[in-house]
Amino acid sequence: MEQEKKKTLRKWIGQLKAQYTDNELKELSVNVLAKVEENPLFAKAKTVLLYHSLKDEVYTHLFIEKWSLQKKILLPVVVGDELELRIYTGPNDLGIGKYSISEPIGETFAQYELIDLVIVPGVSFDQKGNRLGRGKGYYDKLLPHINAPKLGLCFPFQRVEEVPTESLDIPMNAVISQ
Repeated sequence: MEQEKKKTLRKWIGQLKAQYTDNELKELSVNVLAKVEENPLFAKAKTVLLYHSLKDEVYTHLFIEKWSLQKKILLPVVVGDELELRIYTGPNDLGIGKYSISEPIGETFAQYELIDLVIVPGVSFDQKGNRLGRGKGYYDKLLPHINAPKLGLCFPFQRVEEVPTESLDIPMNAVISQ
């Protein structure tokens, strides 16, 4: 039952996203990321787990570039059916991974206790911080190992009243969408 609800919500959000051009989504991303920069959790964080965005997610490429000069930025790499973390060292050290996502090719980072903040993409989020991902469960497997606060990032139209959840779903501490 929950799987069907999740599938329906993913489809609906996909239709909403399709109404925007890539440039419009990038423009919306500027406002979302400005809110991240104002967030006290981000301000004090020294090591941040981020994500290198796909074209339909809050655009993080320039944000990563900017903040990697002041903070240790970690990015996930898809390895099998899990996420491995690697340190971002610059755009020249990115390779194309699974799902055509740019991923760092540098050293693996496994000291989860040193992560100060996790910033997670999602298909949809609700007011309680529940997150709907793309359905592969990568973050569901990773997030239980990280005690740092978790911020969900999305566009305003991705916020819904209720995201269907299951026992493995990890809620965000906060969601930033505008």
